[in-house]
Amino acid sequence: MAEHTAARPRGRPPRADREQVVHAALRLLGEVGLDALTMRRLADALGVQAGTLYGYFPTKRALLTAMAEAMMSGCQDAGENAATPREQVLALARGLRTALLAHRDGARVYAGTHAVGPNTLGFSDTLIGALRQAGVNAAAAVQTALLIVHFTTGHVLEEQAATGSDPELLTEIDDLHQAISHGEYPQLTETHKKLTGTDFTQLYERGLQLLTSDVP
Repeated sequence: MAEHTAARPRGRPPRADREQVVHAALRLLGEVGLDALTMRRLADALGVQAGTLYGYFPTKRALLTAMAEAMMSGCQDAGENAATPREQVLALARGLRTALLAHRDGARVYAGTHAVGPNTLGFSDTLIGALRQAGVNAAAAVQTALLIVHFTTGHVLEEQAATGSDPELLTEIDDLHQAISHGEYPQLTETHKKLTGTDFTQLYERGLQLLTSDVP
């Protein structure tokens, strides 16, 4: 008896809307990482032609910006129950870190993007507003907000790199310890284990407190 096979659907290939494309891109990011995330691979995952994706996102950078905007969903609500404006500022910063850590290569996706959607702009507006309510003037509030975002992005970038699955990572760490122990670096020799520690939350909190030391 001949084996029956599922008939291939006729007609045009399925189309995807912009939101579906972004969500699929985030799923694929989690599976393969940023370096392997290509428009062609994403099109294959969605079952559409690559040209369909370029109709929504003319470049990969445009796609990454949309992905960054999606990653920021809910971030502006992170400090809504804070007791003081300062606590709200800290909660918002922590919320950003959590959002970036929630996605593989999240910091790499977010870095350098300039999304103009409600998630990103709402977060920025809320953060600056909390700083203003804490008594920081407008110019300083903008600068502090930018520093918080840049610090958080950079910290998560290093955090995700240090906790990734790169097989060369452990070798590089061992090489660092060997170089310090065989050289004349008295300060590094005393503290070298701290250089490759994995308590990233403690380190982040230390930096965040320093950045906001002038926020009442």
